[in-house]
Amino acid sequence: MSFINFPNVYSMLKTTVDKHLDEPAFAWFTAPGIQTSITWKEHHDNVSRAAKSLMALGVNHNDKVNVLSYTCYPWMLADHATMAIGAVTVGIYQSLLPKDCKYIINHSDAVVIFVENDEQLAKIKDIRDELPAIKKVIMFYDTPPTGDDWIISLGEFMKLGDSISDAELNKRINAVKPEDIAGIVYTSGTTGVPKGAMLTHDNFLFTCQSIEQSLDVRDGDVCFLFLPMAHVFARICAMACTFIGVQVTMARGMDTIVEDIKASRPNWFPSVPRIYEKVYSKVLSGAEAKGGVALKIFRWAVGVGNEVSALKQQNKPVSGLLGFKYNLAHKLVFHKIIEALGGNLRWCISGAAPLNADIAKFFHAAGILILEGIGMTENTSFSHVNRSDNYRFGWVGLPGPGVEQKIASDGEFMTRGRNTMKGYYKMPEETAATITDDGWLCTGDLGEIDDAGFLRITGRKKDLIITAGGKNVAPSHIEGVIATSKYINQVCVIGDRRKYLSALVTLDLDNVREYANSHGIQYGSDSDLLKNAKIAELIDSEVQEKNRDFASYESIKKVTIVPEFTVENGFLTPTLKVKKNVVINNYESDIEKMY
Repeated sequence: MSFINFPNVYSMLKTTVDKHLDEPAFAWFTAPGIQTSITWKEHHDNVSRAAKSLMALGVNHNDKVNVLSYTCYPWMLADHATMAIGAVTVGIYQSLLPKDCKYIINHSDAVVIFVENDEQLAKIKDIRDELPAIKKVIMFYDTPPTGDDWIISLGEFMKLGDSISDAELNKRINAVKPEDIAGIVYTSGTTGVPKGAMLTHDNFLFTCQSIEQSLDVRDGDVCFLFLPMAHVFARICAMACTFIGVQVTMARGMDTIVEDIKASRPNWFPSVPRIYEKVYSKVLSGAEAKGGVALKIFRWAVGVGNEVSALKQQNKPVSGLLGFKYNLAHKLVFHKIIEALGGNLRWCISGAAPLNADIAKFFHAAGILILEGIGMTENTSFSHVNRSDNYRFGWVGLPGPGVEQKIASDGEFMTRGRNTMKGYYKMPEETAATITDDGWLCTGDLGEIDDAGFLRITGRKKDLIITAGGKNVAPSHIEGVIATSKYINQVCVIGDRRKYLSALVTLDLDNVREYANSHGIQYGSDSDLLKNAKIAELIDSEVQEKNRDFASYESIKKVTIVPEFTVENGFLTPTLKVKKNVVINNYESDIEKMY
């Protein structure tokens, strides 16, 4: 397939603006259910003003600009304006602590910081004396403190460039080349120090087009975005929408997703598996709580849905009695799930971590197609994805146009293409260890490729457990299966060099509380439930039930219940992946008790 050779990201944006002038580009909620939007022309005008203001602040070609904020329209504005003048956007997760923000700000050599609000500003003020290169801090929302010209509002910032001419701006724009760095994305990392992946304009431009050629995206579509823009998965999805000319509607926050997605009525959205897992758990627990006839109807509907799903996967028609039963199942059960997600979905994407195939099959039975894909920061978050007309559950799909794939002799899955990063910022040794001399990217994933070119991930090289008996075990699959229990939230499998596997698990407290109340289990607080013997028996029985899916050497012999893993307590990355080394080190004594 052919690709348009844009010179830079701004050129792509301008092409979209000229084509979709007065159509909505971005939308957001000002109150529950109340949206406002901005057109492509209005956005372009804002980008031009913001780019001039960055120039007025002395931001030069290749200078770094930090954005410390949740996903919002000003994030998009700051990003597009920064890239337009050849500067480099560096996102920072809004969940990071001040010390972690300081590392990224200083390591990236940033000169300007955009912050979301007072909460994020407080982090910067805490480390102000340790940020010698920062010229200005610009607040998206809330009012800057008086008497401190180091911190200004977005409104004040937008006026700074009024004296910069269009000719001066265009000169800067035209100087930006495809090989120039557009963004540095710091890997949140489950181990070690964060590394900044340098992504070029060409990386973004190529990947946007590879995504567009892989997915069924249509004029007039609405994409719902709630993932943090500091992660390249969210950023490339937003940028692909800019290339295609699709409206992006943004959630107010992670805690308003349910309300906002229903009001947005999107045609598609990207997500991480944890969100699908939570919806799945809530639907199942809700059906079981009703019991009786309602539960029987639910189970009947799922059975019918599974029959229909099997036919759809084979591209076979659904007709006759089965078609009638499926329509009835939709009216009685599935329409509630579909309406909760806006009622307008054609498909949704799952990435950033493995999705349990049983969960994907459940949603498909309900009429919602989840297209699992894979990518990593180092390949602009996209290399493979299932297609809406060619998909397999449990596989991450086919490579995108222009992306090569292979399996190395040790089983590692590798990719090559224009989506591969330029390297890690100021880390040449790490770059050399990740990208081979002939351009292949070492992903760290173990996988297999079938004759049709579909890729299945079987585990992580670093996560691979070798038991005392010499068996190789990929824990991610086991963790995914166990986490489908409605009483279990998160799972960390242990067992390297051990006689058997064990697991640390956290509780799905909503369902566990309900179980405790219905079984007369006395408790004063959630922490009591973690220590309760009857709850321990419940969790053990759930794990033993899931063990039926595993070979004997893969089965979990012992379980310990621990408090929830969160970003705040340092056990999760901002994309909700468990930091196994941190968990294992923290619970070393509990682990030893299981052996």
